[in-house]
Amino acid sequence: MPTESSPRTHVFLVSTLYGTATLAAALDAGCFPDAERRLLLVANTSAVPEAAPPLDEAPGFERLHTRFDGVLGWNAAVAPCHPGGWQPRPDDVPLWERHLRLLWGLGDARVTLVVESLQVPPALALAQVFADADLEVYADGLMSYGPTRVRLDPLIGVRVRRLLYPDLVPGLAPLLLAEFGTVRETVPAEAMTKVLAELADAAPLTGVPEGSALLLGQYLSALGILTAEEEEGLHVALVRGAAARGHRSLVFKPHPSAPAAWTRTLSAEAEALGAELTVLDAPVLAEAVFQQARPALVAGCFSTALLTARTLYGLPVARTGTRLVLERLSPYQNSNRVPVVLVDALVPDLDEDAPDEVPPGGEELCGLLAAVGFTMQPGLLPEWRRAAERHLAGHLTPGTRHRFSRRRLTVLGLPGGVLPPPLARLPRHPALRQAARYVRALKRRLARRLTPVRTEP
Repeated sequence: MPTESSPRTHVFLVSTLYGTATLAAALDAGCFPDAERRLLLVANTSAVPEAAPPLDEAPGFERLHTRFDGVLGWNAAVAPCHPGGWQPRPDDVPLWERHLRLLWGLGDARVTLVVESLQVPPALALAQVFADADLEVYADGLMSYGPTRVRLDPLIGVRVRRLLYPDLVPGLAPLLLAEFGTVRETVPAEAMTKVLAELADAAPLTGVPEGSALLLGQYLSALGILTAEEEEGLHVALVRGAAARGHRSLVFKPHPSAPAAWTRTLSAEAEALGAELTVLDAPVLAEAVFQQARPALVAGCFSTALLTARTLYGLPVARTGTRLVLERLSPYQNSNRVPVVLVDALVPDLDEDAPDEVPPGGEELCGLLAAVGFTMQPGLLPEWRRAAERHLAGHLTPGTRHRFSRRRLTVLGLPGGVLPPPLARLPRHPALRQAARYVRALKRRLARRLTPVRTEP
């Protein structure tokens, strides 16, 4: 087993090309200390991994993996179990650690795990197997700005040294793992754009007109957020909104799993509006289009790429459908809530007839994140209540009310609920809860006594 004198090995777990690029940028920027070995552990967490294209065959991956000393496969290590659902049984943890150390040639090295989405497998499973390993978490999207989606085992949470994230919303600190006091560190923007440029060079685009309006598709119906018809309508709204702004060259980048029929509908809609639609179905990141085609507009619902385009590339952006998505997100703790709210607040509406809104900044933006985070996870972030109350008391207007559920505000006793905050807190008072339980028990006893006894004739 490892000792203080054992060499250090870093194991980087990745499941997306953007996440791999984030780690490559962090390495280039010197965010990680020297280690004896740096191993890249690739996981395919799609619903049917056998039918999905593997990450290590994606265009540009060969340029990124040169920063590492080797590439490992998580799916093969846990086969035939699905990597998105498998976790070791507690009694089997020592056996699994011994097996993986032998399989990956780790020997008695001290291991540092660098993972994303620590709340769920495969990152959670890997942290459980290597129970003594230091943990670092990296974020590859806007979800890191939201609170931890579940209550983590403290024995895992306290092992997290820091959270690395691309600074897509300058001045805003993520809430992820805040309950453990985790240190937050940004990946420099210059390093991110340099690595993303490498990916763009490795996958040159053909047939994509420069200066077009780039429309970003998301497969929200697969997540149960919208129906297929509603999502198709959202994409049609993107085409109509871009055409209304005067764009006659449109590029639609669909989600890889989206039905092909949607693109046919959009092509017909664009033609009816006098615009030409190009469907980009190549397996490339949206950032490759930003780099090579320099779109005149980037429009979507709440994709992370909207803020990447604005912050890292200085491109004009617009959004549509965020109000509908906020209405449909369930449960309230859904980890997509913070990304939707951030895009709704910071990105202008695609509809030019929509009322102009000044995007929040500085203290107001931090207050908005605190309010959304607290309403999502009040048990994990109780210290954020005062910040949430201040923001809701001063900034809840008809134009921002849709970002919060009135029922949720009422249940938590916050400004904006149906009842005033002092009265809203009364139902949660221990004495009232005990009295209510007593009254319900008394009613049940009386009902049993008053029920007539049925006898045989």
